[in-house]
Amino acid sequence: MNNELHAVARFLRERDCFEILTHAYPDGDTLGSGFALCMALQQLGKQARVITTGVPKDFTFLQKGIVPQKFTAQTVVSVDVADVKLLGDNRAQYEGRIDLCIDHHLTNRVDAPLKYVDGSAAANCEILFKLFLLMGVKLDRGIANCLYTGVSTDTGCFRYTNTTSETLRIAADIIDLGCDTAYINKVMFETKTRKKLALEREIYDTMEFCCRERCAIISVTLDICQRVGVSDGELEGLASIPRRIEGVLIGITLREKAKDDFKISVRSDESVNAAAFCARFGGGGHAAAAGCSIKGSLEEVKAKLKAAVEEIL
Repeated sequence: MNNELHAVARFLRERDCFEILTHAYPDGDTLGSGFALCMALQQLGKQARVITTGVPKDFTFLQKGIVPQKFTAQTVVSVDVADVKLLGDNRAQYEGRIDLCIDHHLTNRVDAPLKYVDGSAAANCEILFKLFLLMGVKLDRGIANCLYTGVSTDTGCFRYTNTTSETLRIAADIIDLGCDTAYINKVMFETKTRKKLALEREIYDTMEFCCRERCAIISVTLDICQRVGVSDGELEGLASIPRRIEGVLIGITLREKAKDDFKISVRSDESVNAAAFCARFGGGGHAAAAGCSIKGSLEEVKAKLKAAVEEIL
């Protein structure tokens, strides 16, 4: 454990009345991190709550064990948030107020007095597992479920290239704590609603190839979402679709957040740095998984992305 993580542990012990921020369009790692940290702090006698833009139905089980508390916030902590832009509707309220940032994105741009960023961690929940050991937190089933959800979802159930031997050792330790791995794996990786299946069918029809079929692009428009009737929570996991295709080096998913405003998710193999690609558009992330936002019509945004792909391939 390095000295910086000890400083984080000391900071959390000394402070109280925590608000824990997760990023917009929350996934398993930001929610797992947020709720695990909240439970850990409450266990230590602190007051804490998680601030989200909403918890998708599949992740509501992570909230079990959280005690609702009323207090005036004194300390703001962000988890798995690489940029304040990713706070969504909460940005205006919390920008410039983050006291501690815990993240695993090397492209992190959050301005905070205390930051701990470990780019070697496959998931932010890996960092929290080590942090809790330092702090003497009792890792009960609720915390274990949160940590396992974060680690498993950010590694694609340990299939992605970010999975390391340390990732697997941490996952094994979490499993030994009694987490509900069978339930989590089923909900996260095996179960789909009928609407999600209908959505995927529509999305496959939007797929385009460029750069001699080394790049695949799919589009999730507001029109498609309205027609199928899906919620935000059912859009999780779509970014992996284009990268699964044989011969594709970089897969790009366009998700329309509002008219002429698209969230871009990029997945790549070892030959393409997804974070560097997204940095061209003000985004960032990891070498194999990154994101950014681009404004414009669907065709304009696709044209910008295709031009960038042509340059790097």
